[in-house]
Amino acid sequence: MTVQRVRNGLVAWTIGAMIIFVAVIFLGYRMMSSDCAPVTIELGVLVVIPAVYLALMFLTLREQE
Repeated sequence: MTVQRVRNGLVAWTIGAMIIFVAVIFLGYRMMSSDCAPVTIELGVLVVIPAVYLALMFLTLREQE
């Protein structure tokens, strides 16, 4: 007898979001403490790239249902 388990699709999305937020906090701290990059590059690294990645993860999650 086989038991079919239903996987929760939010687990991967939640883990990915936590990793992104930890990385953003770490990179933000490093950028602020060393003053290493112009503001536009900092915004790209800390805001735009994670936002695009989270949006793509969300779209992938929606397609699985």
